[in-house]
Amino acid sequence: MTQLPLSGTLTALVTPFTPDGEAVDFQALDALVEAQIAGGVSGLVPCGTTGESPTLTEAETTAVVRRVVEAARGRAPVIAGTGSFSTKKTIDASRAALAAGADGVMVVMPYYSKPSQDGLREHLLAVAKAVSAPIVLYNIPGRTGVDLSAETTERVCAAAPNVVAIKDATGHVLRCQELARRLGDRLTVLCGDDALTLAMMALGAKGVISVTSNVLPRETSAVTRKFLAGDLAGARAAHLSLLELHALMFVEPNPAPAKAALAALGRMSPAVRLPLAPAGDATRQQVADAVRRLEAKREAT
Repeated sequence: MTQLPLSGTLTALVTPFTPDGEAVDFQALDALVEAQIAGGVSGLVPCGTTGESPTLTEAETTAVVRRVVEAARGRAPVIAGTGSFSTKKTIDASRAALAAGADGVMVVMPYYSKPSQDGLREHLLAVAKAVSAPIVLYNIPGRTGVDLSAETTERVCAAAPNVVAIKDATGHVLRCQELARRLGDRLTVLCGDDALTLAMMALGAKGVISVTSNVLPRETSAVTRKFLAGDLAGARAAHLSLLELHALMFVEPNPAPAKAALAALGRMSPAVRLPLAPAGDATRQQVADAVRRLEAKREAT
C-alpha cells in the first residue's frame, strides 16, 4: 500500500502519562483521540517528537500506536513515528507499528550521528525497501542536527514510491517552495511548524502536523479546512487568532506547554519524562489564560 491521501490538520499527539510519569495514561489517550476526531482533524500522529518518543520503551511505543488505532476506529489515518538514529531500529519500529495497525510511518532524520546526504539517502531507502507501507519523511534540523536537502529528497522519491509525504519543520518557507518546484504533486508537503501553516500552504503544502491541535483541534483544523476550500480570508483570520497559542506551545520545550494546556482543561496530567521538565508556573498561567480567551471567543461566535 503506497496510497495514503494526507491533507488538512494532523495532530502530533502528546503521550499522556500518569502523574508520576512512570506509565502511559491510556484512558487519557483514548479521550484525547476522541477529542481530536470530534474536532475535525484529518489524521493522528502518535510517538513523534510531541509524543516524547525517545523516552518511550519499545513496548510502550507499540502499545500507544495500537491504542490510538483502536480508539480511532478507522475514522482518521494513524501515522506512527518510528524514526531513530539507527536504521535497523527504525526498520524494526516501523514493522512493529504497522503490525499494530498503523496506516503508515513517519521517519525522522537520524539524530546525533549526523550522517551525510548520502547516508541519509541510503538510510531512507533501506527503510522504504523494508516496509511497503506509506512513509512520511520528517525533517527537523533544529532537533536532529542534519538537514535533508531538497536534492536528496528528490533522489529518495525517485527510488522509493512508498515515500509519499514530508513533514517540513525547517522553520521557514524556502524549503517548501523548493520541494514544490522539484517534485510538484509527487510528494505531499505538510507543515511542521504551526505558526507557518498558512504561509507554507500558500506555497503548496497540503496541511500541517500540528502541536496546537492537541489543545484546540477544532480551531486548528479550521485553518486548513478553510484554506483548502478556497476561503483564504477565513483561513487567514482563523490562523491569526491562534498565533499567540502557537507561540506559547514553544516557550518551553515541546510538549511541556501543550500538556500544561491540556492539564488546565482537565484532560490529563501535565507530567513529562526526564530529561524534560514540566512547564513552569508562568508558562502554565499564560497557556491557561490564552486557552480561556480562545474558548470564550468561540462561545461568543
